[in-house]
Amino acid sequence: MAFITGSGHGLGAFLAESFSKKGYQVMLHYRTRQSEALKLARRLKAVAVFQGDLAVPSTSLAIAKEIKKRFGVLDCLVNNAGVYCGKELIDLSTQEWFEGLNSTASATFLTTQALLPFIRNSDQGRVINIGDSSCDRIGARDLAMSYHIGKTGVLMLTKSFAQSEASFGTTVNMVSPGWLENSVGKLSKKKIPAGRYGTFEDIWNVIEFLVKPESNYVNGSNIVVSGGWNLR
Repeated sequence: MAFITGSGHGLGAFLAESFSKKGYQVMLHYRTRQSEALKLARRLKAVAVFQGDLAVPSTSLAIAKEIKKRFGVLDCLVNNAGVYCGKELIDLSTQEWFEGLNSTASATFLTTQALLPFIRNSDQGRVINIGDSSCDRIGARDLAMSYHIGKTGVLMLTKSFAQSEASFGTTVNMVSPGWLENSVGKLSKKKIPAGRYGTFEDIWNVIEFLVKPESNYVNGSNIVVSGGWNLR
């Protein structure tokens, strides 16, 4: 069973469909994209659909309560949700600042913490966090500062949860995309060494590897999927 946050549209929806094709029962989550999420849920025959802001503790606790009541176990959690506001630092409103931080680091922390008891009950528990190709480098950012700070925080959470959960047989890893086919404000393909934008399939290929039983010694890793972009 797999739970994918932010799966009402885009990458999250693609990952939910990919898990379903691999034989997983899927649980979906959305914050605002209700019609898209419910349509996907019907198509995939999702076993549950959750709505809410994952940075609010009561949301993750309610999800955990439902999983405990109905299933008692979770094989894979994908922390995909995150709000990107492409504004310069000086122009970020207070709301946009906290939204970037909370939709990434806070949501990942609260959701993972709440669901770990059920992931530990799996024979091969997996947590996959979706990062950003620059999250492992401290430096200035032109746009979306709070989002980028949040993704760096998610990297720290990835390594910390990986260390604490290894004794339970749970692995926690991060997959960090570069420019994807649906990215906001895409730069020219000519600036990407691979000469193209990343696809959702590129991201899924890495996740598919990480959830295999044979990958249980890969833990606390951040795998950058950027076609050679952002490697400075």
